[in-house]
Amino acid sequence: MLSERSRPVIEATLPVVAENIEEIARRFYGHMFSAHPELFDGTFNRGNQAEGTQQVALAGSVAVFASALVKTPEQVPERLLTRIAHKHVSLGITPAQYDIVHEHLFWAIVDVLGDAVTPEVAAAWDEVYWLMAYALINMERGLYSSRGVRPETVWRPWQVERKVRETDDVVTFVVKRIDDRLVKTSLPGQYVTVQMPTADGLHQPRQYSLTRADDGEHRQFSVKRIRSNGKPAGEVSNLLHDTVDVGDTVTLSLPFGDVVLDDSRPAVFASAGIGISPMAGMLSHLATAGSRLDLTLLHADVDESSWALRQQVLGDVRKLPNSSVHVWFERGAECSLPVDGVHGGIMDLSAVQLPQDAVYYLCGPLPFMQAVRSALVDCGVPPRDIQYEVFGPDLWQADTVTTPAPGTDRDLDEGRSGGPAR
Repeated sequence: MLSERSRPVIEATLPVVAENIEEIARRFYGHMFSAHPELFDGTFNRGNQAEGTQQVALAGSVAVFASALVKTPEQVPERLLTRIAHKHVSLGITPAQYDIVHEHLFWAIVDVLGDAVTPEVAAAWDEVYWLMAYALINMERGLYSSRGVRPETVWRPWQVERKVRETDDVVTFVVKRIDDRLVKTSLPGQYVTVQMPTADGLHQPRQYSLTRADDGEHRQFSVKRIRSNGKPAGEVSNLLHDTVDVGDTVTLSLPFGDVVLDDSRPAVFASAGIGISPMAGMLSHLATAGSRLDLTLLHADVDESSWALRQQVLGDVRKLPNSSVHVWFERGAECSLPVDGVHGGIMDLSAVQLPQDAVYYLCGPLPFMQAVRSALVDCGVPPRDIQYEVFGPDLWQADTVTTPAPGTDRDLDEGRSGGPAR
């Protein structure tokens, strides 16, 4: 709970902090990495640092958290924190690292705002930081405990058993466990972090959705090769495509993720491009369980050949008696696969009949998800029944704000990057 002493101070200074928060975040990361370069080894995604998306995400999360405390000082924004906590535990974040962040974040605040940071202002924002930090630490402690691990034991080796080319740019990896540690199966919709060694000797983390229901012995994830101007650009995606083969060992985290299937209600899955990944995992779970729920898959892509995991997804849909599939292709309404509807252009929800009382799951480029979510809300779907998965830092934060954050007009990132509070 935010104290009565700090609340008016935060309320008065929030506009100037919000106005400068992106610059504060930029200087914070630069200062912290100068003092702790080891954090780039297995913890932080340097691609997102270079693009500036991590800085924007941090800025957004801090501003949203502080604003929520001012409005409702007796509670914290659970949805925002849950998403961050899951990203953190997938990277083995420890409580001690919050002290490092605190030191360098407050250096950056003073560096940017100067004399405006009086002792009273510093004390109030210190309170906000530790309210957020302790809420996350407690959530993360619970998540580690639920998996029976500590931060240092989140990681384990897996051996590549199969490598399947889905499209020109997407490869699926099927891995099997090679140690004798207990494995708890994932929940449908969750992801794992892949930690890849790079040419300079560091390890870079990327998070990928599990694309098939796992049995504790095997896991499956799919990786899109990231390109820029037609050339390979994604550091980790290209290493996975080009250097990892059958028989090789990869390091994965245990599965985490807050966007998890509710298999007690009808569901609508709306995806675009590689956003089909978590939907494939959820459909695989439903097919394995013999679900008879009303299920609708809506997918948008460039054309049929660009649709990753299409054979697996349609195979699972055929096992689900009350399911339907509609696809939208940019290059025209042509499809040789057994689907219920083929449409040209962008996804249009008015073209399909949606089930009653459904939960909606969205994944794809942020402009796509913004458009679909807006259309659903306009149709009367309660926002609480719309979940979305973001590949990369959550620049949107649709669970807590009604307008998109700056910088959201971009395509899917390379895997996920870790939470916005890191």
